[in-house]
Amino acid sequence: MNHSTAPQALLVLEDGTVFSGTSIGRTGTATGEICFNTGMTGYQEIYTDPSYYAQIVVNTASHIGNYGVHNQEVESEKVRISGLVVKTFSNIYSRNRADASLQEYLIKSGIIGICNIDTRSLVRHIRSKGAMNAIISTELGEEELKTKLAQIPSMDGLELASSVTTPATYFVGDPFASHKVAVLDVGIKTSILKNMAARGCYCKVFPATTSFAEMETWQPDGYFISNGPGDPSAMHYAIDTVKAILEANKPVFGICLGHQLLALAMGLRTFKMHNGHRGLNHPVKNLLTGRSEITSQNHGFGVVMDDLLNNPLVELTHVNLNDNTVEGIRHKSKKAFSVQYHPESAPGPHDSRYLFDDFINLMQAN
Repeated sequence: MNHSTAPQALLVLEDGTVFSGTSIGRTGTATGEICFNTGMTGYQEIYTDPSYYAQIVVNTASHIGNYGVHNQEVESEKVRISGLVVKTFSNIYSRNRADASLQEYLIKSGIIGICNIDTRSLVRHIRSKGAMNAIISTELGEEELKTKLAQIPSMDGLELASSVTTPATYFVGDPFASHKVAVLDVGIKTSILKNMAARGCYCKVFPATTSFAEMETWQPDGYFISNGPGDPSAMHYAIDTVKAILEANKPVFGICLGHQLLALAMGLRTFKMHNGHRGLNHPVKNLLTGRSEITSQNHGFGVVMDDLLNNPLVELTHVNLNDNTVEGIRHKSKKAFSVQYHPESAPGPHDSRYLFDDFINLMQAN
């Protein structure tokens, strides 16, 4: 794409801040909660992660698109972000095995974006003011955009998992594998299922609103609660399902949104974070081993630390070394644990993949 002939675009934030740049992807108008990801690579995995549904993503890496896209490097069947903001956008890619340019991929996926803006200034603004709704457009003026933006609901209290979950059950892995895992899909990433299958798990993936009783008819050895988008406290159906799993004392492992749902099922509260954690470089300390891990993260909600520390049934297992937020918990008398971050992360880091082995050991002990 020749940026000199590309349409101009506007990015307007909820607080009235305006950025002017150049259109990338499709022309039109897109809305969502704006957030930033600090990963230096893996942009295609970010865009296809269902946890980013209804969000406009700012890539803090200065050059995006330089290695194109590859059909196998996806975390779901389609792009999930609402819009894209980058500094320097490249339609030229260097990787021989790339299937297309990022521009072709965005157009095919119907994604509207903006480039040639000062993303450092934008990220500093989000860090200061917090995550907020935003709008990108190549067709409307500033005042029209501000009027349209005022009609967009806040992420706080928004239930989104039902928009990204599978419409029907499906299977992943070897039917003769040693462990059967029932997966509650509230926005699952493909890499999670690959990690399960690689460790001898046969997974049956269920829609988000499936009850424990229905999943239990398959007689799984353990339950997994996936990542996903939206406010966990608005997902009463899933909280009830996780409560039933706990009451039955079945082995259960949760990641990201699944971690928050497990916390809510154990009587803890969640809260909307100021700007969330999104990137491939977040330090987390495992309090059980004393070791630190570099982790991949993508979440805008967290578990209330005071609730956890005052609950005699739940133990803090992992803590974020940047801001001391909750990164992992386990029930002291049930076969249940979870982490806020992503041990399956692709392209990396892979420091935390031992957690899948911990889940396997929990099922074997059961």
